[in-house]
Amino acid sequence: MPDYQAPLRDLRFVMDEMLDYPTHYAGLPGGEEATPDVVGAILEEGARFAREELLPLNQSGDLEGCLLEGGEVKTPKGFKEAYSRYVEGGWPGLAADPEQGGQGLPPSLAMVLSEMICATNLAWGMYPGLSHGAADALRHHGTEAQQASYLSKLVEGVWTGTMCLTEPHCGTDLGLIKTRAVPNDDDSYTLSGTKIFISAGDHDLAENIVHLVLAKLPDAPAGSKGISLFVVPKFLPDADGNPGERNGVSCGSLEHKMGIHGNATCVMNFDSARGFLVGKPHKGLACMFTMMNAARIGVGIQGLGLTEASFQNALAYARDRLQMRALSGAKAEDKPADPIIVHPDVRRMLLTQKAFAEGGRMLVLYAAQMVDVVERSDDTEQTERAETLLGLLTPIVKAFLTEVGFEATNEGVQVFGGHGFIQEWGMEQLVRDARITRLYEGTTGIQALDLLGRKVLMSQGETLKIFTKEIHKFCQAEEGNPDMAEFVRPLAKLNAEWGELTMGVGMKAMNDREEVGAASVDYLMYSGYVTLAYLFARAVKQAKSALAAGTDDAAFYRAKVNTARFYYERLLPRTRAHVQMIQAGGESLMALSPDDFGRGFEI
Repeated sequence: MPDYQAPLRDLRFVMDEMLDYPTHYAGLPGGEEATPDVVGAILEEGARFAREELLPLNQSGDLEGCLLEGGEVKTPKGFKEAYSRYVEGGWPGLAADPEQGGQGLPPSLAMVLSEMICATNLAWGMYPGLSHGAADALRHHGTEAQQASYLSKLVEGVWTGTMCLTEPHCGTDLGLIKTRAVPNDDDSYTLSGTKIFISAGDHDLAENIVHLVLAKLPDAPAGSKGISLFVVPKFLPDADGNPGERNGVSCGSLEHKMGIHGNATCVMNFDSARGFLVGKPHKGLACMFTMMNAARIGVGIQGLGLTEASFQNALAYARDRLQMRALSGAKAEDKPADPIIVHPDVRRMLLTQKAFAEGGRMLVLYAAQMVDVVERSDDTEQTERAETLLGLLTPIVKAFLTEVGFEATNEGVQVFGGHGFIQEWGMEQLVRDARITRLYEGTTGIQALDLLGRKVLMSQGETLKIFTKEIHKFCQAEEGNPDMAEFVRPLAKLNAEWGELTMGVGMKAMNDREEVGAASVDYLMYSGYVTLAYLFARAVKQAKSALAAGTDDAAFYRAKVNTARFYYERLLPRTRAHVQMIQAGGESLMALSPDDFGRGFEI
């Protein structure tokens, strides 16, 4: 069975040293509760829960899967008990408002816990993960009555939530949905329709499930401008707020899928179900985006967690597995062969995983600070800046970290060789589980269009400039430091190039909008590599300062510098290929007619 140890030392480095989380928390309204001692205790206990409660259920949950019996979904053995202990520990409400039953701690702490959960049992983690988004949507857009009925239950974790968006015929184009909501004589609506790919759509972990459902009213305008949002519980709350009458919502079937078998991915049928409008009529997509944006960051964290899990297990295997002698001569002369970690290509695969894990963690925690500010700060100027930066970084967090997460889990299998392909080692499960992260909450292509089209070009590049100015100031401050030259010089060039590439695509798009789609994925990947380069440079600055000052943990800081050097020398050059593909434009992509794609195998 795969093992996992929460990377607490690296978390403390990023949080306490690199990003100065103690000062960050102290400056947040209500953040004074997040003292270093409290944060440390939460990290330690979260690590214990993930390793002892969730990790042992990961492989067994994958093999057993979920079952649909008598119209009800049963989760794998042990899932329900682990969820009960999760609720008993107060974990669901870690960052929620105390008035709603939460602990009021900063949202970033919950995001740190999420990495540990995703690394140990992604399928299980999706059950409580979606509830946070449902609570956020109701907190921002729900009526007082809706909040009174559902929020505290979601925060406590005794009820869970879902987001019901797409349907068999529409995919990402939600303007095509057919689910209908007809107003009743009271404040309720009758919903009829079918939703697919609904994660945690039905299960036996909690006593009620709160569905947030996109549907169209009878007078809805066509397209996405006619979408409304409704809260549709599995059981309608009774007069005391407890689960009452069964609503007209049910799981029609379970999706048979490549991975995350322990999570119930459901086809949900709404048969004259009673629901309640959330927000204004025809404004449901905007309300749902509150949930979707949080979910996108959550999916990026899933990519990070799986990367870390893959790296740790590949590293342990590479240290023990004996095969061949090192090219430069035997390293373990007392053994019949050397551990494979001595071989350069194995090191390449391990360092690729390590760099993406550590770089991804820096990116998530950097973005998490902005989430804290947006959610908690009362400084308008600070909040506006954080909101703008978070809008830019969210598609990068989601898409880049899941793309490289899938790469990292594949490299983990490769380190194991043939054993990685065998089920008992658990590495192939990481690959299967990682594959969905590139798809849901908007595919990489959708995230790329959001980044380049909406966030960058629609703002005339102003959104990007806020971030590139930050990088520029860092490079300026370090340009006279010879110890930082190998990192700062290439970073400064890439940062300037980022703006030039953006302008080039924008100019082409003025004549042909297809140029945005042609460049978008390469643009997103380029953006991700440059963003991690900036964060690695900051990490190196901190590590070298610690080494210069003298430290009892010199090996950790030297490893941080060497990992950054590997990233700059072996991964960052991928930007050159992305630049070439961006600049190639869309001509070759659009040259073939749809009929010409099949030339050569016509029947």
